[in-house]
Amino acid sequence: MTAVTEQPTVREAGPVDFETFGTIYEPRGEARRAPLGTGAEVYPFRGRIDPDGEFPPEPGRYHLYVSAACPFAHRTLIVRALKGLEEAIGVSVVDPIRDGRGWAFRADPDPSSPSGVHQTLDRANGFAFLSQAYEASVPGAYTGRVSVPVLWDTRTGQVVSNHFPEITLDLGSQFNRWARDPQLDLYPVPLRDEIDALNDVIGPHLNQGVYHAGFATTQDDYEAGYREVFETLDLLEDLLGDGREFLVGGRLTEADVRLWPTLVRFDPVYVSHFKLNRNRLVDFEKLWAYARRLHAIPAFRTTTDSDQIRRHYYGTQRHINPTGIVPPDPRIDWSL
Repeated sequence: MTAVTEQPTVREAGPVDFETFGTIYEPRGEARRAPLGTGAEVYPFRGRIDPDGEFPPEPGRYHLYVSAACPFAHRTLIVRALKGLEEAIGVSVVDPIRDGRGWAFRADPDPSSPSGVHQTLDRANGFAFLSQAYEASVPGAYTGRVSVPVLWDTRTGQVVSNHFPEITLDLGSQFNRWARDPQLDLYPVPLRDEIDALNDVIGPHLNQGVYHAGFATTQDDYEAGYREVFETLDLLEDLLGDGREFLVGGRLTEADVRLWPTLVRFDPVYVSHFKLNRNRLVDFEKLWAYARRLHAIPAFRTTTDSDQIRRHYYGTQRHINPTGIVPPDPRIDWSL
């Protein structure tokens, strides 16, 4: 007799309500207050997928919680698609708009949209808010920040990891047995030192640097963030000046996966919303050609949802954009 797995009761968060709950940056009323934190406070779950460890690779066991709007979570969707792990690893996508209660699961307001990514309810656990996943993993004790992405273990009912750099490394290497493209190695051993060195520049100075400028509250802090972003873009423009197709080793690697989400958000969001207006991405000859090459790869293109990206930044970050008005997508020709 085949055992029947009980399906969770699927719950939906109530409507976004800034008036009652404030923003994630300034929560109000009954909204869960948690420090934004840094370091270990932000990434307290650091489990790894390991055949000999607590979390061995198995198809259907793990579930991703992501935001299509968040650049750090976007990476996990790219690797999942590149490797062809859609059948092996489930995914739930939070609402890109979040009030003081944080990331929430709500039905897609436009399920007929041709967008490559749709927000979803949580079919894995029936959570209404992502904070419930964290609280379930540390019952009665979790008071920290709730971030995406999250890799969830459906067997033991806990968060494996919320440390985004390690999640993509594990997705790219530990599920080859069930991948459509098991030969794709995004972090090859001979190139790791070079990939790591480049990521150590791109990560703090560009992926995070845009926030240093955009979230600055003083002129000096803003100008410092502005400089580090464009110095890094200039460095990458020079790097690509030798005609290379990808960043490292003439092949697609983890470095390209980490850079793309920032590049694709640059002109629609960062130029205006974060006041990073020295140049648009389309003004960099080599970087713009490189970005179009990545866009031509289905895993990069189909996991990019410009509508959710714009609604998240302009609609959620009310300390920067108090009206919440969301501009339309700029006219960008991504064709090669």
